[in-house]
Amino acid sequence: MNYRNVINNKFPRVAATIKGNAALLKVAKKLEHIIQTGSYKPIKAKKSYTKAELSNMLQLAKSHGLFDLQWYSNYQRRSFSCELEAFEDFAKKSFFSNVNPSPAFDTETYFKANVDVYHSGENPLIHYLSSGLAERRHSVPAAPKWRPSKPIHISADDKVTEFKIAICLHVFYQDFVDYYTQCLSNFPSNVDVFVSVSDEKFIDSVQQQLSALDTVNKITIKVVPNRGRNFGPMLVEFSQALLEYDLFCHLHSKKSLYSGREQTQWADYLGEYLLNDKHVIKQVLNQFAADPKCGMYYPTSFWMMPNWVNHWLKNKPFTKKWVDQWDISINSDFLAYPAGGMFWARPTALKQMLDVNYQYEDFPEEPLPNDGSELHALERCVGLLAEKNGYKQLFYYPPLGQFTYDQSHILANYVNRAEGIKNQLQPFETISFDVFDTLVMRRFFVPDYAKLLLGKKLVSDDVVKDAHEFVALRNQAEFEVRKQKNFVGDVTIFETYQQLGETLGWNDDFAKENAQLEFAYDLDMIEPKNEMVDIINHFIVTGKDVMVISDTYYTEHQVTMMLKKAGVANGYRLIVSSESGLRKDSGTMWAWLKEEIAQPATFIHVGDNAVADSQIPGDFGFNNFHILNPLDKWHAAGWDNPFAGSKSLDEQEILKWGPLVSQFGRFPFLGE
Repeated sequence: MNYRNVINNKFPRVAATIKGNAALLKVAKKLEHIIQTGSYKPIKAKKSYTKAELSNMLQLAKSHGLFDLQWYSNYQRRSFSCELEAFEDFAKKSFFSNVNPSPAFDTETYFKANVDVYHSGENPLIHYLSSGLAERRHSVPAAPKWRPSKPIHISADDKVTEFKIAICLHVFYQDFVDYYTQCLSNFPSNVDVFVSVSDEKFIDSVQQQLSALDTVNKITIKVVPNRGRNFGPMLVEFSQALLEYDLFCHLHSKKSLYSGREQTQWADYLGEYLLNDKHVIKQVLNQFAADPKCGMYYPTSFWMMPNWVNHWLKNKPFTKKWVDQWDISINSDFLAYPAGGMFWARPTALKQMLDVNYQYEDFPEEPLPNDGSELHALERCVGLLAEKNGYKQLFYYPPLGQFTYDQSHILANYVNRAEGIKNQLQPFETISFDVFDTLVMRRFFVPDYAKLLLGKKLVSDDVVKDAHEFVALRNQAEFEVRKQKNFVGDVTIFETYQQLGETLGWNDDFAKENAQLEFAYDLDMIEPKNEMVDIINHFIVTGKDVMVISDTYYTEHQVTMMLKKAGVANGYRLIVSSESGLRKDSGTMWAWLKEEIAQPATFIHVGDNAVADSQIPGDFGFNNFHILNPLDKWHAAGWDNPFAGSKSLDEQEILKWGPLVSQFGRFPFLGE
């Protein structure tokens, strides 16, 4: 809920008084921050209800047409003994899962439109019925965000095949012992349990609770250091033992989301569909039995994570160890992987990972960053390893109760239309836009093609001998200037060419002339991303505070020329890193904006770089709206990168594929 808009619209005199008093404004901004971030301490929401409470809530939901037994049973693909049992199933799961009670209520949309409800840990439907309706909270009919192209129909009624199963648990928080014990109490098969604990004090509790279960055969407990997160203990202590099993399930106690808030919804979501929901687990085990090429299983990524959760983000540079050891390939920036590091697997699917004698020194020491480490890279590589070994990854999508091997769910949240983008950006008072691959695109897509064209001209003028060698020298010159500045701030294209001129023996005028020529070649190839240009122009002419922010070696004047050519109207504030010395990808731009933007909750940034335009501003508390760059969309359609490896600056490939990639990615969402 945008509380500021409510006050501005309904209580204009109050708003004027607050804005005119510095002390009141400071208090109001602090209160707004507390509400927006959920950093207040809400009344603890109930996680379970008595039968009488459930019965009363069921009748209330039915009276509003918000619970439909047949509909819920069909979408969850299971039968319930009675209406109350079905409602209890929904009431329990909807705290953490995007299941819907009827065609009239969408759980995911309600939580995303009312994040205070989510952060307080309240049940979405119960909140809506008890107070959301009266508060005019946003609610829409159920609309699953994705449908698998090839759902797999698996029976949960057949007898489960007898597998030799290991359950591998890493317990950092003791209260998860109770949860895991409850999950295993009526597990549909007998299991051996391997437990790593962070504190010796946990041993007695683990041993006592698990040994009392008929479903548990053998228990192995190890006290482990705080190194390697959840993967380290599994691999150091148990990897060789796990190779002796048909299947294993890896889970760990997890309390915090990517945002750092200590909440359990993500862990509850993974725990439910990996271990607790017997209807789901029976289907998983039956699919492993029916399909020898089913190598891994986990539910689709947690739905309250950002759209870009299935992206490499900062982690691709940390993959070398695993890529080299496992001989796997990385072909795109988006990928399917078990976000959170919890999954089922056949040991044979991950043999290269398990069949190694690990030491804790093989893993980085704490503290680790929230993202960007060898362990975050490992989490993303396990699915690629299974696929490299000829196995498939199985997924479960809770809103439809469906299993599938279809990986298109990783981009499900990128289905949108131009009108939808406008609607999502409309509530914000200040909107900033990235430039390249957001507002403008290059006709041949490849940024370095302008440099190659300049190199070819210089070859024809007998100034240099090889165009590709020129591009390498030009890029090295840029690196040298950055190095001279200790990689602080940014460089201009003129500084780069001055450095290049020193290498090639050019005078200053000739160096400057070629800097301008490179820009001219690039400017000639600039084309508008029409829908995005229409959107920024819409917000400019309707009076929004519009900014354009770019990490670039071009000057403000040069970027302005590009935007003018693309048809972007006057009336925006432009900040480029070459002149401001502030970069999005280093965080300095966002740190500066944190001081400049009086009310960050009313600001949103739009861009195509998942790290610089989304993850990093998110770390600074800014709203962000990630769009697909043309190559992301190209990959989403199932096509390989035509410029990969040695083809990165192959002119024939650029001329052939560049216009296709750019035009295909002109609109930065799927489904237009």
